[in-house]
Amino acid sequence: MSDITPIDLTQRLAGKVAVITGGASGIGLATARRFAAEGAKVVIGDFNAEAGQAAAEEVDGLFVQVDVTDEAQVNALFDAAVA
Repeated sequence: MSDITPIDLTQRLAGKVAVITGGASGIGLATARRFAAEGAKVVIGDFNAEAGQAAAEEVDGLFVQVDVTDEAQVNALFDAAVA
């Protein structure tokens, strides 16, 4: 018998917040899905409001419309994540 206890990786991000830019589609959306499945609270930032809102609803997260070339908008994204 082994003394090693298996680790439950399905909730390894529980209690964490993940901010994912470009989370409305492609790799960003796949990342948002995975992080949510592993227990993270997900904040999706994307320029595309319609797709971003749909992605946030899918992962039970928060959507913030953001243009990452605008510093004020990026700050607002992180302010929303902290709140």
